[in-house]
Amino acid sequence: MSSDDLLIAQITQLHSSISKLESLKPCKQVNSLFTHLVNLCILPSSIDIKSLPQEVQNMRESLINLCGHAEALLELEFSSFISLTPEPMKNVTLFPYYGNYIKLAHMENKILKENGVVNPKKVAFVGSGPMPLSSIIIATHHLPSTHFDNFDIDHKANEVARKIVASDAALEMRMKFVTQDIMEVRERLGQYDCIFLAALVGMSKEAKVKILGHTWKYMKEGGLLLVRSAKGARAFLYPVIEECDVVNFEVLTIFHPTDDVINSVVLLRKPKA
Repeated sequence: MSSDDLLIAQITQLHSSISKLESLKPCKQVNSLFTHLVNLCILPSSIDIKSLPQEVQNMRESLINLCGHAEALLELEFSSFISLTPEPMKNVTLFPYYGNYIKLAHMENKILKENGVVNPKKVAFVGSGPMPLSSIIIATHHLPSTHFDNFDIDHKANEVARKIVASDAALEMRMKFVTQDIMEVRERLGQYDCIFLAALVGMSKEAKVKILGHTWKYMKEGGLLLVRSAKGARAFLYPVIEECDVVNFEVLTIFHPTDDVINSVVLLRKPKA
């Protein structure tokens, strides 16, 4: 058995254990299973998702959905707790994967800078969730004068996120939360210099490609779209977007991290007509 086959066998076993859980709410057992899963998925591997047998593909789709669900519950639990503390913005560091978000934001900002995006006026973050750490970290550490619009389909997520940001008057001035399905946002997409697409917006490749097409249609010419993707075993946690999926865009960069940052970054530009 090759090391890749062994890895897939271990991931399949974890999928089976996670599927049997009564709830995916954070608790010792849930946390331990997902920590084990993440640690396996960041191991170096030469797994190519497209070449895997159908039953493994099906397991992967199911696993991505379970991960997305568990991640949403984890974020909601922490953000609800943090929003009730006296100074929520000072307590966002309590989130278990905070360090990972710091690294991801640093990596994304570096990629944007290398591609000429310096202090954009207006940025959209699609799929910001109840714990909008990416927006918060990028806005406070990297883009101190940029205005952020956070889009999420879930009203409750935006409510808690808004509460956290409201504890920092300066940040609140330049950070808005919009409850809307991105497929229903049209002309407004033309306002942004750069749009971020969170990893779990569009849980399947088909859904993601549809969202990319919609965004391309309404975003401004010369505008940038930063899409989070995954490679190798990390693709058991998140959907994958490749160069062949982004037909109308100009691909500026595809970057695959090799440390404990899970998401790859695909930076796209809508060409000027």
